[in-house]
Amino acid sequence: MAISRKGIILMNLGSPDSVSVKDVKKYLNEFLFDKRVIDYSWLFRKILVQGIIVPRRAPKSAEAYRTIWTAEGSPLIYLTDELAARLQELVPYPVSISMRYGNPTMESAYQELLQKMPDLEEVTAVPLYPHYAMSSYETAVEHAKEVHRRKKYKFRLNFLPPVFDRPEYIHALTEHIRPWLQRDFDHLLFSFHGIPERHLEKTDPTHQHCLRSADCCSVASPAHATCYRHQGLTTMNLVAAKLDLPEDKFSYSFQSRLGREEWLKPYTDYRFMEMPKEGIKKLLVICPAFVSDCLETLEEIAIRGKKSFLNSGGTDFEMIPCLNTNPLWVKALAGWVKG
Repeated sequence: MAISRKGIILMNLGSPDSVSVKDVKKYLNEFLFDKRVIDYSWLFRKILVQGIIVPRRAPKSAEAYRTIWTAEGSPLIYLTDELAARLQELVPYPVSISMRYGNPTMESAYQELLQKMPDLEEVTAVPLYPHYAMSSYETAVEHAKEVHRRKKYKFRLNFLPPVFDRPEYIHALTEHIRPWLQRDFDHLLFSFHGIPERHLEKTDPTHQHCLRSADCCSVASPAHATCYRHQGLTTMNLVAAKLDLPEDKFSYSFQSRLGREEWLKPYTDYRFMEMPKEGIKKLLVICPAFVSDCLETLEEIAIRGKKSFLNSGGTDFEMIPCLNTNPLWVKALAGWVKG
């Protein structure tokens, strides 16, 4: 018999409470001190994050947030709120939202559902990350579990798995992109959020597949269940096939790297400078690792990335928005959480 006393939580990354340097510092300290984001020893992570990265990065990040902040506040927060509202129209269960870092917290999301439904029996948590990575999907899931254990909630907790290859997600993303292809363009770049290469190796259950060969992502392996690169490229290839894009019309890259270690390549910022020299003058960019527009799309790509591309010889640059509240995306979510 289906469980009727059920609630839904949409889980996103998070945002500072304001664009003040103080609030940005607080947010970055929580975010970067996560052992699944910067996976060094506690003491080294503390020195690195609190003593070096955050003091240097917070003022620049605060300025970047100012360029995208709106009257409603953080785009990531209000877009997630809007997604929850659209989803609520399609499902019979109460829907709440939480952020992995900052507000609203996971605990507040649980409490909101309990206020709406005191006899809550089950919560389906939906990490809004289509692809598995220890620094995004995994940390969201483990944090939700930890709060659930610590607060001794009686309701059951389950999670929507990564949806990178689900037909409904691919259809939503494909149809979201399609209208943009009606314009004159040279190339479509799929820019995914980057992660350190060692994260792939660390989450590889076989410890002998990821990054061991040039074609590792196309060779079947149990590692693909937790391989961010494989899942991202799978999304890209499925979408490109449905859009009938020739191989020379699309490619991928990875953005938002931090520090000097090796991250997944090619790097998006490098590609923005290289592409005009290769004859790509009119560029479309989509960021499939994000389902809600945020600092990494609105500022890093649509502002700084565009400036870099145009200054390098490009003539036209358009960032395709994230899925946000695209009706096909909302419909897909509703179908999944209904089971």
